Amino acid sequence: MPALFLILACALWGLSFPVVKALHLEQTQRLPGVGSEFLSAWMQVARFGLGALILLPFVRHKRFPNKLELKQGLVLAFWGGTGMALQADGLAHTAASSSAFLTQAYCVILPLIACVKLRRAPELRIIAATLLVVAGCAVLSGMKPGDLHIGRGELETILASVLFTFQILALENPNYRKNRGLPVTFVMCLAIAVILLPAAFLTARSPALLIIAGASWPSFILIATLALFCSVGAYLLMNHWQPRISSTEAGLIYTTEPVFTALYVMFLPQWLGLMTRSTYPNEHPGFPLIVGGGMILAANLLMQLKRKPHKPAIAPMP
Repeated sequence: MPALFLILACALWGLSFPVVKALHLEQTQRLPGVGSEFLSAWMQVARFGLGALILLPFVRHKRFPNKLELKQGLVLAFWGGTGMALQADGLAHTAASSSAFLTQAYCVILPLIACVKLRRAPELRIIAATLLVVAGCAVLSGMKPGDLHIGRGELETILASVLFTFQILALENPNYRKNRGLPVTFVMCLAIAVILLPAAFLTARSPALLIIAGASWPSFILIATLALFCSVGAYLLMNHWQPRISSTEAGLIYTTEPVFTALYVMFLPQWLGLMTRSTYPNEHPGFPLIVGGGMILAANLLMQLKRKPHKPAIAPMP
């Protein structure tokens, strides 16, 4: 059951790529000359700030975060918020295919960390699943061996993946096993917005730009979509269900996100382009989607095969 909900979270996260692309096209067309650094930081502030406002009515007195939930939310915000900022800047200095491939590095890092913690070699099943995911992501992203070189963009993307690794591990920490997903997600959203607000302010040409950037109906609708589905919906599922499985398994499940993205870009871009009055054609992944997506699906099915029970952060519900 946790795996199904985490796959649903990936389906929600997968929406973010075409929506963010459409938002970037709308804003650069409406605000020529505005730097990508500002737009990236502003988007995260607006997205997670609105997400916190959406959750606020549900965080009633009895649901208000306790000390451990506050601490975990801040930890998740630090790793996740910093990672997303690095990933966004890295994307400006490397090809999208390389970024998509390198971002999945946590599916290799997590099994290595588990081996060190348990002081034993990984199971053959985990090795096979990890190799399938790496190969599948390479095919799905369309990256060729000659495309990959280590520059600023690649280094930032790898570092972002390392930070995402610690975000995943923070949900496996047994010290937080009694934490509730709703207040933790509220703290995380609010903290990410606060962390990145100075970056948006410092990169803005004027303070008024913080308001002007979202002062259009298409921009508001796209930000609301990111906040409701890709932030609140996806992270509520992640923060509630991930502690019920191992971090290694969760890391492999999260690699289904680009598969959903590849499906969405087959029909969403043209609709979004009409809304933003910009040219945003649909994509046709074809062979890469079938082969790469099939490898990632096979890896996750392999992880769901009957195996010895493990001890997640939270025991399964009776």
